[in-house]
Amino acid sequence: MAEQPTTLTGVDKAAIFLMTLGEQAAAQIIKHLGPREVQKIGVAMASLQNVSRDMVNVTVDEFVTKIHEQTALGIGSDEYIRKVLVDALGEDKAKGMIDRILLGGNTKGLESLKWMDARSVVELIRFEHPQIIAIVLSYLDSDQAAEVLAALPENTRADLLLRVATMDAVQPAAMKELNDMLEVQLRGGSSGQASTMGGIKCAANILNFVERSIEAGISEQIAEADSDLSQKIHDLMFTFENLIEVDDRGIQTLLREVSTENLVLALKGTEDALKNKIFKNMSQRAADMLRDDLETKGPVRLSEVEAAQKEIITIARRLADEGQISLGGAGGEEMV
Repeated sequence: MAEQPTTLTGVDKAAIFLMTLGEQAAAQIIKHLGPREVQKIGVAMASLQNVSRDMVNVTVDEFVTKIHEQTALGIGSDEYIRKVLVDALGEDKAKGMIDRILLGGNTKGLESLKWMDARSVVELIRFEHPQIIAIVLSYLDSDQAAEVLAALPENTRADLLLRVATMDAVQPAAMKELNDMLEVQLRGGSSGQASTMGGIKCAANILNFVERSIEAGISEQIAEADSDLSQKIHDLMFTFENLIEVDDRGIQTLLREVSTENLVLALKGTEDALKNKIFKNMSQRAADMLRDDLETKGPVRLSEVEAAQKEIITIARRLADEGQISLGGAGGEEMV
């Protein structure tokens, strides 16, 4: 029996599976993915090396088994769609997509923004009503939304994030207004149900990806406007320092995905407690080499350190979404 490729992530398995299908079939599948998914799959395809026949066989067998287990025959299609999307994308990312699919909303205009750089998105929305901009920020992935927020005028950022945090459901009329602005006609008219968007967790996720200097200013203004809401947002944020709350197995899983160069940069200037947490979850040889690299590494720009930390946080969140690790501390789920 083939050995289970335990070191492969879900994205790796998807990349292997697509590469076994051939160019045309893989292209037909990839065209249905979103920009972030395409990027992740593409990176995985480019980085896969020394894939054994056993790993391919186990990956394909696993896919076939899941297809047999998750057949839609005999159950409601809505239930099947919800289960598949939650399993594939995680609860948070799946919510908006489930609403758009099951409620018949046309989000092509919004979806097109995900393929654009932050500056281009800002050019499209900067003169719109703040609530419309907040809807856009809620819809974008957190890292892209953070780039858009940072590119907007400084005096509007806190207000926009407050609107995101206090947003609950977006009525179809507002979605129609937004799609009209993007020259896309909304299907289903204004009689459909509201779509769940925004919320405190969405605001916290966006703030996580904003540069630290900008984040401090936004946080201060939000605290002045609504101290209780500010505290709730910060309770849900996950920062690089919160990695100290991740269990040892989670840290080991994370370290397998992080390059040494990024790790050295990210650990520059961090507390000894976090460094020791990292060291103890490495082999003695790897820990000694990392210590040497940190000691010999000269001064680096703060922006480089923050960029490295944000990349590691992004990896940690992806592993958490895949169920491979549990994020502790702020933003972590309570364990029972």
